[in-house]
Amino acid sequence: MTYAVAQAAAILATALFIFALYWMNDPKTARHAVVAGVTGMLVAVLATWFQPEIVHHAWIVLAIVAGFVVGVPLSLVPLTAVPQRTALSHAFGGLAAGLVGTAEYVLGLTEHPAQLTAFRTGAIVAEVILGFLTFTGSLMAAGKLQEVKWIPQRPVTYPGQNVVNIGVLALAVALGALVVMHPTASWSGQAFYGIVGLAVLFGVLLIIPIGGADMPTVISILNSYAGLSAVAMGFVLNNKLLVTAGALDGSSGLILSIIMCRAMNRSFTNVLFGAFGTVQKVAISGEQKAWKQETVEGAAQLLEQANLVVVIPGYGMAVAQAQHKVRELYDQLTKRGITVKFAIHPVAGRMPGHMNVLLAEANIPYTALVEMEEINPDMPQCDVALVIGANDVVNPAARYAKGSPIYGMPIIDADKAKTVLAIKRSKNPGFAGIDNELYVQDNTWMLFGDAKAVIGDLVKQLAGGTGLH
Repeated sequence: MTYAVAQAAAILATALFIFALYWMNDPKTARHAVVAGVTGMLVAVLATWFQPEIVHHAWIVLAIVAGFVVGVPLSLVPLTAVPQRTALSHAFGGLAAGLVGTAEYVLGLTEHPAQLTAFRTGAIVAEVILGFLTFTGSLMAAGKLQEVKWIPQRPVTYPGQNVVNIGVLALAVALGALVVMHPTASWSGQAFYGIVGLAVLFGVLLIIPIGGADMPTVISILNSYAGLSAVAMGFVLNNKLLVTAGALDGSSGLILSIIMCRAMNRSFTNVLFGAFGTVQKVAISGEQKAWKQETVEGAAQLLEQANLVVVIPGYGMAVAQAQHKVRELYDQLTKRGITVKFAIHPVAGRMPGHMNVLLAEANIPYTALVEMEEINPDMPQCDVALVIGANDVVNPAARYAKGSPIYGMPIIDADKAKTVLAIKRSKNPGFAGIDNELYVQDNTWMLFGDAKAVIGDLVKQLAGGTGLH
């Protein structure tokens, strides 16, 4: 009876996980997706907990309490910190898989050597390598996103770096193969701990040469690794639900990574080994133009006289927490009969869907959010392109500057709008480390300052009608 209930619970949880992924495809059903995912996990935990093999219930209660103690504060972080919080979640998942794999191997080596078959030992090795490299890699990614002082955001590179990285991973795999062939040999325990150490080291080495501009893709790749480690853990523990849940997690992370790479016109190998984001000095041919600054009053007049305004949000909007002011600006413009659209670049921000999440929080209508491929044909008819803290995703250099680290990356065609208003905190370049020629175009006007403050001033001008025609 208990077995039948457990099987039914596993099927139910798997179905809920699938629906959660499916409903995430549409912002309108995203909340249903969250509820389905949480419910599926609750069912999975309860179904596992009430197995007759579970005898130490106090440890499970302690683990649940610890999870709440850590999880509740993590859920209360501001939206700007969600990318690094997501990376921390991947780190915890990887650490769990790595520790379970280590415990299972040590237990088998000391008490049940017969259980260390070639298949089970191979699954343990895969679980440990994937789990621990996900753990340290995710911690490094979170540190870069959090701008921790001792973790540089810019890529850290040195001669022969890729050879070293691949060598560390190859050595871990080779040791893993030896342990699989001789799981109970006198030296296998030391070799296993060597695998753990190499996996931990590889996770660090994998992330330090990757710049901040690639963090959205890196997060989704690490999500995939965490899922794969869960699959291996499912085989180790003979838990079908872990296998299916991990497979869903790993495959969705892989698909998302492919989408992100296509959005940047780059390959996995280029993301992982290309050190994208390295600061480069790009020569500017001809006479260097000056940045032209506009006043808030002048910008408000341009917006009021427009028929179509396209807002292009970026990380600057997230940092300033300006999404609610953007909603007020949207309301002021639409009530004047002005069409307002939001151009969403797939890699804008610091995680997949970052801009969508921020704008949804401010209750911007889903119908106003337009993907890059759909909005670009409309940009020549756009009266005002309002760029809020975006940089590399609107840089025209991506089209032709072969020496640029963003060359070939599809961009939003803000430069084709009749007028561009760009809100920027300073003249510093974006994560790719290059200047943006959009800002010196004849039709571009700069509004320097914190995005929340600048947009707030624009709203006041539009609401008060001061100096407007």
